[in-house]
Amino acid sequence: MKLKLISCTMLLAASLAAHAGHVMDVNTKKMGASVSPTMYGIFFEDINFAADGGLYGELVKNRSFEFPQSFMGWRVFGNVALKDDGPFERCPHYVVLSDPGHRERRTGLQNEGFFGIGVEKDKEYRFSVWAKAPKGKSQIRVQLIDQNTMEERQQFVEQKLDITSSEWQKYEIVLKSTRTNAKAQLRIFLSNSNPVALEHISLFPVDTYKGRTNGMRRDLAEALQDMHPGVFRFPGGCIVEGTTLDSRYQWKNTIGPVENRPLNRNRWEDTFDYRYYADYYQSYGLGFFEFFQLCEDIGAEPLPVLSVGLACQFQNRMEAHAKMDELQPFIDDCLDLIEFANGDPATSKWAKIRAEMGHPAPFNMKYIGVGNEQWDTPYFERLKPFVEAIRAKYPNIKIIGTSGPDSEGKMFEKGWEAMKAQKADLVDEHFYRPEEWFLATPEAKKRYGNCGAMRYDSYDRKGPKVFAGEYACHGKGKKWNHYETSLYEAAFMTGIERNADIVEMATYAPLFAHVDGWQWRPDMIWYDNLRSFKSVSYYVQQMYAMNKGTNVLKLTMKDPADTKGKKSQPVAGLDGQDGLFASSVFDKTTGEVIVKVINTAKQAQDITLNLQGMTGAPVATTLTLSYNGSMDDENTLDNPTKITPVAGTVQCQTAKKAVVLNDQLPAMSFRLYRIKK
Repeated sequence: MKLKLISCTMLLAASLAAHAGHVMDVNTKKMGASVSPTMYGIFFEDINFAADGGLYGELVKNRSFEFPQSFMGWRVFGNVALKDDGPFERCPHYVVLSDPGHRERRTGLQNEGFFGIGVEKDKEYRFSVWAKAPKGKSQIRVQLIDQNTMEERQQFVEQKLDITSSEWQKYEIVLKSTRTNAKAQLRIFLSNSNPVALEHISLFPVDTYKGRTNGMRRDLAEALQDMHPGVFRFPGGCIVEGTTLDSRYQWKNTIGPVENRPLNRNRWEDTFDYRYYADYYQSYGLGFFEFFQLCEDIGAEPLPVLSVGLACQFQNRMEAHAKMDELQPFIDDCLDLIEFANGDPATSKWAKIRAEMGHPAPFNMKYIGVGNEQWDTPYFERLKPFVEAIRAKYPNIKIIGTSGPDSEGKMFEKGWEAMKAQKADLVDEHFYRPEEWFLATPEAKKRYGNCGAMRYDSYDRKGPKVFAGEYACHGKGKKWNHYETSLYEAAFMTGIERNADIVEMATYAPLFAHVDGWQWRPDMIWYDNLRSFKSVSYYVQQMYAMNKGTNVLKLTMKDPADTKGKKSQPVAGLDGQDGLFASSVFDKTTGEVIVKVINTAKQAQDITLNLQGMTGAPVATTLTLSYNGSMDDENTLDNPTKITPVAGTVQCQTAKKAVVLNDQLPAMSFRLYRIKK
């Protein structure tokens, strides 16, 4: 027994000596701070055609003719009249198709969709319309067409639809596509001389996420589900503020029957004149009910963000904002939203609407954000009555304030002081920064101050928690989703994980982008009308979200500057650590130690994990993200899995009250280890 003990001790000493430069000690005996279930999540903003034309399954643009230019998205021909006395109060416009005046002429209209209408061979699509025939009966022909085909016929699907009443009714047919076409269009002909009125013309895939008629595009929603997010922040972002208060996102306009949800002008329609989309509006078909329902579907806590009465401060002067004595409707929006999400339908007006929409049970909302990226006195003084009102009526709701648009500087510090004074539960920080910020290079520290993986180690533990609500690494001169910046995001996230006692949640941004309609990049998930791909940043987020554990474990490396070898420090790319970053957690649900190590060096490096307090000789499972080519490589529609995590195993060694894992990390790689304790 004694000889065996000596052998194990010698083995441990030999292993540590062989990898003396990169020995990471993990204390598995003592559980550290709890990791919040909300730690890694997602943030949705309707930018880059993320809602209409993206996650929301509707394929028809301007389906109710409510755009300021009523026929935007449509081609009309023959005898078509626009009316504004329709059956839906907040969407009053509709069209009347009448006899073109000659048997060889045609009356109808044609919709271009969002950069085309994507349909797949043998898939079904639900066409619906509210219609009436003033003379009691009429008929339309509904087609899917290829406008530019060289074949004899443009239409490849056609069905006739009889309109049988002089009163408004909803009609539905299912079209089965005979081909795959990413740029199809929807065409409607009047079939006879009897006029017909059409309103809310809609086309959805039958196969939406969860099969809902007003549902989400399946592949995009499933990508969110597969990430296993702990929290979902919605609906923005800058659209919460609006370019003007009138164009801010108003949740009360997004609930109830989808046909009666008014159009809203998107904040991102005209923000960038170098990427301008004059047809970027919000149908509100993807509204707050659908957001809450999606959160429930994917297992994420809902985190809605509402206006504090300030329009975008970047774009406006003070006269554009609500005055202090005009804030009550904005405060009521917050209070009423909590009722909509959590109230009893028997006693609450707003909860009754939720129940009528098909969800009698509460959504159990726990968080609310008030204001997005606002700053200085105009924000601080407006936030105060919101906090007072919410605390008085709903003391268990956690309130999230903001530190403004920057990650450092006087205004950022002023924001934190104000959030502490108002006792906000969390402070929303935003930082879109270059590589050097995420790596905390000497130049970055000089320019930015507190940055990189050690950012949160020095935060005040007595104040509000941190919500890293929007962040992404923007490569200098390279604002696309290339591998290198995603790796640096992974390195930075070790600091989020290590500081789980102060950081409660973090969400990468933005989430979605249409390849034909983007305004901002990088983004986490890209798509066209039929295909999608997950960026490398998506896989970084997924690796963390699916391996967040329940408790932090202390992980350190000896300080090479300490000649006595007594001082240890976090592994955060510090001097002498050769570009290594690491963090560790324990998962009580599986009994596993999880270690994440990122090598940001341009060469492979040997490491040793000294797992103190463990016994046995287990095999560690691994998940590795690395590149094979250029660090500018990225996933694409044509090669969606070019860079994805690869599973593997590493054999461990047993020593006295410890398990030792020796490994070599590839250059510029992220490797995750799971070891059964």
